[in-house]
Order: sequence, then C-alpha cells, then structure tokens
Amino acid sequence: MSVPPALSAAQVLDAPLDVLLATAGVELFDSSITDRSFFGAVVQRKSGETYLAMPAGRSELEHDTMARYLIAQAFDVDLPDLPPPFTTTEI
Repeated sequence: MSVPPALSAAQVLDAPLDVLLATAGVELFDSSITDRSFFGAVVQRKSGETYLAMPAGRSELEHDTMARYLIAQAFDVDLPDLPPPFTTTEI
C-alpha cells in the first residue's frame, strides 16, 4: 500500500491541474452521473489508488474548481469550505 503524498494548499490551488493530478497520484475520469447536483467524487482504495470522477460537460472553471477542492478534501489539505449549496460527504 502506498503512502498518500503530502500536499500543500499552494500546490492544490496553484499547480496546473494535470501536474496536481500527477503529483497526488490521482486518476481522473468522466462520470456517467448526469444529476446537476453532482459535482464529483473521490475514491481512495485500500491499495492506495485514488480516483476522481467528474461529470462531463461542465464548464472548465467548474471542473477545475471542484477537482481541486475534492483533491484537497481527500488529502486533508486545509482549505475553506465551499459556500452553500456545495457539501461534501465522506463515506
């Protein structure tokens, strides 16, 4: 099992998204979920693999913002909460 990388808030917010994904070891793929209230999901397997599922067809800004926020949540990076109606749930 691999050890998750330590990420800083600066890395999460400032690195190009493809660099952030590679640094964090996160595999990004399009989700088939079309519900407008779904903004993405992170799955961390016991093996250490991390997957980020993002809905297709969203704006670049929404995609980038939500991907960074979900990565921060998954790797315990201290960022302010998003405003309502956005919520995250850990299962």
